[in-house]
Amino acid sequence: MNKTALITGATSGIGRATAHEFAKHGIRLVLCGRRQERLDIIQKALSKETDVHTLNFDVRDKKATQEAVNSLPEDFKSIDILINNAGNAHGLDPIQSGSLEDWDAMMDINVKGLLYVSKAIIPDMTKRQSGHIINIGSSAGKEVYPKGNVYCGSKHAVLAITEGMRIDLNPFGIKVTAINPGLVETEFSKVRFKGDPIADNVYKGYKALQPEDIAEVIYFTVSRPNHVNIADVLMFCTAQANSTIVNKS
Repeated sequence: MNKTALITGATSGIGRATAHEFAKHGIRLVLCGRRQERLDIIQKALSKETDVHTLNFDVRDKKATQEAVNSLPEDFKSIDILINNAGNAHGLDPIQSGSLEDWDAMMDINVKGLLYVSKAIIPDMTKRQSGHIINIGSSAGKEVYPKGNVYCGSKHAVLAITEGMRIDLNPFGIKVTAINPGLVETEFSKVRFKGDPIADNVYKGYKALQPEDIAEVIYFTVSRPNHVNIADVLMFCTAQANSTIVNKS
């Protein structure tokens, strides 16, 4: 597949797994992240399989986001596939004792960051009248669970924005997809629980989804024929029935 993909949050979890999956299929990569040393490691690993360019910026910073995209060399300027993957969860507190800093972090990265990156990429897609945007949502965008308040709100916003994008970009032939995973074994829980050892218990007693499972579905989505758009995917591991019911042994 002779295409170029830009992936945010590419240094860990689903983003990194997607970069590896795309590289296997010869998709050229623009990998974005806040940790340059990690970007360097993944670039070195994948350069054997495909062309890789890295961009070191924080999606929360709209000026840095636009500047990073503007800085792309000619060979990487035309983005065919945008994977809006950068996202986070901070804290698991009831609304009455939630932290404003946690709320800001979730809304700034999960919602505004996605918008800033999309704003930088979409004009070129509309000009070419082609492209595919995949927003990584969450099962938390489909339902709300106790102490999920603002995180669930941010992921509900991702889903609404995705559906709005699909409507607005329809005349330009641009595909828009939401991929909504349930429990995926990544650094997610370490961030949510701020390094507390309790994070280690989240994935015990059952087999959670792995980042590679999501990456395979993302590749399936981008490799469909031109007339096919996988609009929305909800993914759970077999042990998970919904946000609150997990069959643990």
